[in-house]
Amino acid sequence: MKSVSKTQRMIVVAMFSSISYLLMLLDFPLPGFPVFLQIDFSEIPALFVAILYGPVAGILVEAIKNFIHFGIQGSFTGVPIGQLANFIAGVFFIVPTALIFRKFNQTQKGLTLGLTFGTILMATMMGLLNYLIILPAYTWFMGFEEMSASARQALVLTGITPFNLVKGAIVAGIFIAFFVKLKPWFVRQARTI
Repeated sequence: MKSVSKTQRMIVVAMFSSISYLLMLLDFPLPGFPVFLQIDFSEIPALFVAILYGPVAGILVEAIKNFIHFGIQGSFTGVPIGQLANFIAGVFFIVPTALIFRKFNQTQKGLTLGLTFGTILMATMMGLLNYLIILPAYTWFMGFEEMSASARQALVLTGITPFNLVKGAIVAGIFIAFFVKLKPWFVRQARTI
């Protein structure tokens, strides 16, 4: 079989980065969570690319998507804190998914395990990073009074971590539904890599 050229991979990464950026614009809050936490489905194109071409390609989609978002939308802090947080969350989600999927010979079981582990890793690490770095950075750049450790902890435990678990579960469910429908296509594509 003919393998996919480097140029073709770059084109796919660029196209899926654009799709990912557009999906990022369709964000919305989930009821019961702080309104600044917005769900979007921009990790789905990055997951497709990571599954087809490996984690590095998925990371590139995440990076390009957030670079475009900051370049066009900007940031209300003047610094890309939100975009950086989105990038890190996406990497924590897609990398383990792609690696576990490949480890389990590209099966649906491997995909489900990968998405589950990716969701838990994303929620845990983003909770920790929000507590230690992201929330303090937001308050500093916005000129707000610094949040106390107990206020940050409460926000992380009751808002940010549960939100990321729910977001990961929703994105995983949608991706699995796509995967089930497109499995023959995935198998054909995997043979050309």
